[in-house]
Amino acid sequence: MASSPTPAPSSGGMPDNTAGMLAYITIIPAIIFLVMEPYNKSKYVRFHAFQCIFLSIAAIAAEVVLGIIPIIGWILLPFVGLATLVAAIICLIKANQGQKFKLPLIGDFAEKQANAV
Repeated sequence: MASSPTPAPSSGGMPDNTAGMLAYITIIPAIIFLVMEPYNKSKYVRFHAFQCIFLSIAAIAAEVVLGIIPIIGWILLPFVGLATLVAAIICLIKANQGQKFKLPLIGDFAEKQANAV
C-alpha cells in the first residue's frame, strides 16, 4: 500500500498514470502495455499491468476452486467476482492518481516482475 510520486509521462502516447489506469480495464490492455513501447519501458505501467494480470489469475483460480465445492462454494462464488471488481476499481483509481497501490500478496509479485527487466 505504498504510494510514490506521480509518474512522468512516457516518451510519446498517453501519460503513464493513464496507461496504468487503462491496464485495469481488462487483461487485454495489460498485456498490450507489456508488449508495446514506450509503455513496456515504464516500471510504473509494468507494475500496474502485472498487478492486473495477477489479480485476474487469482480471481479465476478462486472461482475454479469455489466452483468445485458444493453449496458453500457456490454461495461464496459471487463474492469473489465482487471482490475482484472492487479491487480492480480501487487500483484503477489509484493508478489514475499516480499512486502505486499494492494489493496484498499480488502487489509484491507484480513489483518483482515490473522491476525485472
